[in-house]
Amino acid sequence: MKIYLLDDNINTFPNPELANTNGLLALGGDLKSARILNAYANGIFPWYTENDPILWWSPNPRGVLFIDNYKVSRSMKKFLRKNIYTVTFDSDFSKIISLCREIRVKNGTWIDEKIINSYTELYRMGYAHSVETRDLDGNIVGGLYGLSLGRVFFGESMFSLKENSSKVALYYLINKLKKNNFKIIDCQFYTEHLGTLGAVDIPRSEYLQILKDELRFETLLGNWEFL
Repeated sequence: MKIYLLDDNINTFPNPELANTNGLLALGGDLKSARILNAYANGIFPWYTENDPILWWSPNPRGVLFIDNYKVSRSMKKFLRKNIYTVTFDSDFSKIISLCREIRVKNGTWIDEKIINSYTELYRMGYAHSVETRDLDGNIVGGLYGLSLGRVFFGESMFSLKENSSKVALYYLINKLKKNNFKIIDCQFYTEHLGTLGAVDIPRSEYLQILKDELRFETLLGNWEFL
């Protein structure tokens, strides 16, 4: 299948079902907020290596975590009872996305300055969110960030500087999403690690239908700390 070249002046995308066998659909375009939001709403996301052209993906199958299927291991439950971390939402998005970049930059990362600027703008608009895991002195030791549309959370990246700190962030995020009737976290690609948390692969067609159904609900914009 061919790879589509996007027009910088038009925010539309080809049908995601036209992506190649690796999930690559298109290249080019920009990372303006309107284009990114349109991409996610159509099951497409940007992912590329720094200094390369912007690549847009819609893999088949799609890795997702159904909120009701989230698994917490016995050891993790025991760890949570120690209460050695506190968790906040949307209190330091710039720090979270910067740390997600820093721990990956030596091996190459898609989180370049363009991504940071674009998702920070989406945070200001109320679509992007961060979860901060802090030690008892208030220092950020782990966390994650992603986007929210309708009742879907699109996970982007996470990091851990201390034991289980990213897992704690995910645990609190899941509870927040469950409270607000979210159905899935889009993980983009399935991994064995995500599988231990309950993630599965589903056909792209099924994912796109879920996306269509869940985007009918209002997007919860703004700060999620007291949501």
